[in-house]
Amino acid sequence: MDKVLGIDIGGTSIKVGMFSTEGALEAATKIPTGEITSEAAFTVVTEGLKKLLADNGASADDVVGVGLDVPGPVDDDGKVGMLANIELDPEGLKAALKRAFPRASLAFVNDANAAALGELWQGTAKDANSFVLIAIGTGVGGGVVTGGKIVSGAFGAGGEIGHITVNRDETATCGCGRKGCLEQYASASGIVRVYKQECKNRGQEPVALDGPTDTLSVFNACREGDEAAQAAISCMCEYLGFAMAQISAVMDPQMYLIGGGVGGGFKMYAEELRAAFRRYCLAPSAGTRILPASLGNDAAMYGSAFQAMQG
Repeated sequence: MDKVLGIDIGGTSIKVGMFSTEGALEAATKIPTGEITSEAAFTVVTEGLKKLLADNGASADDVVGVGLDVPGPVDDDGKVGMLANIELDPEGLKAALKRAFPRASLAFVNDANAAALGELWQGTAKDANSFVLIAIGTGVGGGVVTGGKIVSGAFGAGGEIGHITVNRDETATCGCGRKGCLEQYASASGIVRVYKQECKNRGQEPVALDGPTDTLSVFNACREGDEAAQAAISCMCEYLGFAMAQISAVMDPQMYLIGGGVGGGFKMYAEELRAAFRRYCLAPSAGTRILPASLGNDAAMYGSAFQAMQG
């Protein structure tokens, strides 16, 4: 009765899935955590995992893999680099998990890469040889798969699609400290920023927005004929299609998957994005499929579990 645990680490809690080795999600839970930097915090995590197992007729001895995704770079050797927005001691947690689950192989993976692996294992890209997942949320992340394997990169920066430079004339600074990154136009925060600027240019008031990442209101405004909202979405498609064409010139994937929160509105902008990609890509890549990701917010759990089994 072998089980695999996929752990999606957030700033205030972790989301855990218990999987069969065939990829069936059998149970899931959330465990409040906060900072995961002390033995007490590690115990909260391991005891929460054991409770999930016990509640579903399994035990620590059944666990053959534990995978964890983190919002930061993880290199090809599984070493975790700089972590943003969470307090985590990766090596301390790894040691605690090894004590709690002695049969298990352990693996860390970048969160966007984990989502890509999830789609490869049980999602839209199942059985695909090469594809790129583009996760559009507060920022823009990416997971690159070729030869059926994730490309993490020598320094863990593989798949940092949000920081492809798409506008050399930009004067505003990206969160990474550079200027003109894709993330400044195609992320949720970027879409809202561009929408507000378009409203200002047109001398109109923006619709009521619930914070700096409220793309739902921008999309709704577009449906109701707001030209500034349409311009912001068109800007996203233009720069995203351009960036995807550059990726295709390097690796020529079979497909692109669009995920993350903004991915939920894929049907609204799918054709415009496909047209932008075809304008910029080399002719042989024009048939590349651009599809929505299918696993939603569970993708990283699936991918973390899958990565653990590779160990």
